Amino acid sequence: MSGITIEAYTDIHKNDVADLILSIQTGEFGIPITLGLQPDLNAIPEFYQTNNGNFWIAKIDEEIIGTISLLDIGNRQGALRKMFVRKDYRGKEFGAGQKLLTTLLEWSKHKGITEIFLGTTEKFVAAQRFYEKNGFQEIQKQELPETFPVMEVDIKFYRLAVE
Repeated sequence: MSGITIEAYTDIHKNDVADLILSIQTGEFGIPITLGLQPDLNAIPEFYQTNNGNFWIAKIDEEIIGTISLLDIGNRQGALRKMFVRKDYRGKEFGAGQKLLTTLLEWSKHKGITEIFLGTTEKFVAAQRFYEKNGFQEIQKQELPETFPVMEVDIKFYRLAVE
């Protein structure tokens, strides 16, 4: 097994990305969501890879083990979305989540993004700790930019100043 690589999404990975995300959402966390309720997953280039946004995948060999995206919401701000890492590759031992986030942050700095916002569900406790360890500060929903796409399942919100 070789190391984890991060690369920009291409549609060749469309089905594998959708399968990974849905398996974590529904299988692991029991969130009642379908691919049909996430139209962005059927149009990743058009939805995420425009303006200053992008979508990345983490791979070991040719297997996709994680995803992350930055949605450009205007005003030099971005929304961190679709951060998922397969359960058996989470944590410091592999560093997949950290590599994905580092890629997104480096991209954001290069593109002039000054703030990143995210929303998460109550079930993603480990993710909340991860975001907090990486400098994200919890904020109230009303502190989000008007252009931030709030998901129905999101109950906790975070902000990071990009430096």
